[in-house]
Amino acid sequence: MSKTTKLELTWIGKDVRPRLEPRILLEDQSKAYHAKTRVSDFDIFDNRVIFGDNLLALKAIEQEFGGRIKCIYIDPPYNTGSAFAQYEDGLEHSIWLTMMRDRLEILQRLLSDDGSCWVQLDDNEAHYCRVLLDEVFGRNNFVADVIWNKSYAVRSHAEFFSTAHEHILVYCKQREQFHPNKFRRTEKQESRYDNLDDDPRGLWQSVTMTISLVGGARGRQYAKTGKSENIYQVRSPSGKMFLPPRNRCWSRNPNGFKALDNDGRIWWGPNGDRAPRLKLFLTEAAEGVLPTTLWADGDVFGLNQQAVREIRDLGLPDFPTPKPERLIAKILEVGSNKGDLILDSFAGTGTTGAVAHKMGRRWVLVELGKQCHTHIIPRMQKIIEAQDTGGVTDAANWKGGGGFRYYSLAPSLLERDQFGNWIISRQYNAAMLAEAMCKFEGFAYAPSETEYWMHGHSTERDFIYVTTQTLTREQLQKLSDEVGDNRSLLVCCSAFRVRELFQFPNLTVKKIPKMILNQCEWGKDDYSLEVRDLPSPPPENLGTDHRQRGRKKNGNGSMELFAAAEKGDSSK
Repeated sequence: MSKTTKLELTWIGKDVRPRLEPRILLEDQSKAYHAKTRVSDFDIFDNRVIFGDNLLALKAIEQEFGGRIKCIYIDPPYNTGSAFAQYEDGLEHSIWLTMMRDRLEILQRLLSDDGSCWVQLDDNEAHYCRVLLDEVFGRNNFVADVIWNKSYAVRSHAEFFSTAHEHILVYCKQREQFHPNKFRRTEKQESRYDNLDDDPRGLWQSVTMTISLVGGARGRQYAKTGKSENIYQVRSPSGKMFLPPRNRCWSRNPNGFKALDNDGRIWWGPNGDRAPRLKLFLTEAAEGVLPTTLWADGDVFGLNQQAVREIRDLGLPDFPTPKPERLIAKILEVGSNKGDLILDSFAGTGTTGAVAHKMGRRWVLVELGKQCHTHIIPRMQKIIEAQDTGGVTDAANWKGGGGFRYYSLAPSLLERDQFGNWIISRQYNAAMLAEAMCKFEGFAYAPSETEYWMHGHSTERDFIYVTTQTLTREQLQKLSDEVGDNRSLLVCCSAFRVRELFQFPNLTVKKIPKMILNQCEWGKDDYSLEVRDLPSPPPENLGTDHRQRGRKKNGNGSMELFAAAEKGDSSK
């Protein structure tokens, strides 16, 4: 008998997926900001602030940025219950999980093959999100669960424990192509190097010379024989004898140990009477330090109270949950390099963009809340003008410069007329319509300056033409002649007066809006997923099959989510 089992997270409404309209973005130059002069040759001006629903915004940039983002950091709502206090717990989780699933799926497609996604959460949803991320990115692409110490203060009003940490879940796009950077050594780490014996090779620190005898092939061999060539006595310069500790052995065999000692690479202590340690010279040390999963040093990784001060020092209104610049700097240090694209689709006060800008990264921020205009724009203006002296300004040696462009989501392409029929929105001009249709049909919008019918292309020989005209046979014949035998053209028009389109083999003619009418939801601008958006839960008389119901009652009668096992077919 063979049997396969797949574990996945199940919740109310999981099978309901939005049919997103791929909106175009409208640039507003009055809200953009650029330095008046170049500060350096590395100034970046093409950063983006996007105002609008972040699910629609992610869909809007997918065609342009798909597979190009090197590092994604998001700090989504933590679902503490305050936003959903009037609803039962099961529904609250469902709303949050659906919101995250829809966004994470697009974020995964936006990542470059060597990129990584960092999701910051607290204990309310981190563990559910870990399972969700396994589904979206693949369990093999899990990198780390980083624990960040957010505060040293103890909250005396906490019910049981005073929470001092948050989780940062790290996933990569393709594990075999992911090569994170190491941390630069800090002054504290550099201070561990000294030269106690005036060695002409320079600064060094001593490291252990023993290794485990328990694990791996060495451990298996030792368990069988009780012998190891790396277990032997060594004599210090003072004549004192040393053996490795129990269940450990020296890291070198006798010949290797002797060679190191003859080369002055063994440190026996200032009086020559201590257990041997290996001298590791600063010139030999790796350029960086491998990151650990515990980020607890507030001077290095920042604290919540530092983030609050950074906002206040900029003269911006208080914000409840900003993140410190030092934390984001460490994430970008590991996950990106200068010039790489960074994305934050829950931008908040713009800390990700602020740090990315100072560190020479390109960035895209998406935010729907008023803080887009009360915090992000003024904050970035101050950074560009070198008026921000806090955060990582000094560490990044930031001197100002660069800029950003501002975009908002276009309205829905279709609207209903007075008779209830779907028509092209009156807010769309010809250029907007052409760009929108390019996005719908997967063409790059690139209107030609010489050919009226070239609004975009999918290949060097495949083009698109968009018009609200009703095209006649003569007009289609002219288009066909100009396109020629070696090229093809998708024609999107209101109507056409030809029945036998096979006469124009190089043209594909479609009517708008009919050609796109059933492709997506129209006129929906908000995907924040309030409870009214969820499907009704199944009737209680479905029995006890919790896999069908998507929820179960716990001991006190309330509803909770559960991880359901989806069992495959079994054969005898």
